[in-house]
Amino acid sequence: MKVLITGAQGFVAKNLIVHLRERQDVEVLQFSREDSISTLKEMLLQADFVFHLAGVNRPQNPEEFKTGNTDLTRAVCDGIVASGRKIPVLYTSSGQAELDNVYGLSKLGAEQALNELAGERDIPVHIFRLPNVFGKWARPNYNSAVATFCNNIARRQPILINNPDAAITLVYIDDVIAHFIAVMDGKLSGDPFVAVEPAYEITVGALAAQLTAFRDSRETLITEAVGTGLVRALYSTYLSYVPPELFTYEVRKYGDPRGVFVEMLKTPDAGQFSYFTAHPGITRGGHYHHSKTEKFLVIKGKACFRFRHIVSSEFYELFTTGEKPEIVETVPGWTHDITNVGDDEMIVMLWANEIFDREHPDTYALPVGTEA
Repeated sequence: MKVLITGAQGFVAKNLIVHLRERQDVEVLQFSREDSISTLKEMLLQADFVFHLAGVNRPQNPEEFKTGNTDLTRAVCDGIVASGRKIPVLYTSSGQAELDNVYGLSKLGAEQALNELAGERDIPVHIFRLPNVFGKWARPNYNSAVATFCNNIARRQPILINNPDAAITLVYIDDVIAHFIAVMDGKLSGDPFVAVEPAYEITVGALAAQLTAFRDSRETLITEAVGTGLVRALYSTYLSYVPPELFTYEVRKYGDPRGVFVEMLKTPDAGQFSYFTAHPGITRGGHYHHSKTEKFLVIKGKACFRFRHIVSSEFYELFTTGEKPEIVETVPGWTHDITNVGDDEMIVMLWANEIFDREHPDTYALPVGTEA
């Protein structure tokens, strides 16, 4: 299957091209503004599907709206007619096609040309009136607040907010591409309009605050809830604007004669992650918790975990090594410790179900050897 993508150097097209190249059944033909209309017509003779993504939204001359949107779309339609085949077309329009401005009218004209093609030639046409699309590779300081904010906040450069309460509607690039490919594969269609879901609503001020929180998390170690929804998409987008020289950042290391302790990541409601080391013969712990729980994973060395119930004095002992991934959980009401019983340094990953609170640590010293 040969797929033609117009506007091949644009933000949306770049993402689409990468996704299509991951498939063995698709060959991508690329048309960009450097190519001629005759080249476009030649490509249309080969194409089995057209992603018409080319467009003009910030020209130096307003006349370019018509030539870059309406006229180019008519050229696509003419090329499809000349091919003598019913080549499906997916077009990226804009919500501004409903507005009375030069850009909106040029997009509306493109939609009308495609609808005429569909009506007169019975050719499948799918129109996406996209709101603000965000994601990796959008150009900052152009027409995307998300791209500009991500770029500047990551680099600690100023951002300009005229009205923090202004609401914007966003769709994420990966969701857009998923819808595009579903249309191409015949799994999704419109009559002729197709909407991308989910669409997210956020204010400009809230957007800036969220992106700033991503940056500041490197210092606080407290991560946002980046696993689902808009926050997940914004976090992935934000990271794509971090320059290579900022791919790494240091965290604090606490050391004493026993070894070191390093906190890696904290969450507002699901605890924190850290690791510690212990030299041969060193014992760590010797305390209990009322509510706090922990998970330990020895990733290097040999460990002996000891537990004693703080009321009944019941005792339990177990051994684990880095050779066998095995989680050891601490249980409220049992004092516990861990000893390096090997000949080399021991390294242990640790998750606690809550962020350590120095004012209320829920950690009470009691040697495991002490009976109730």
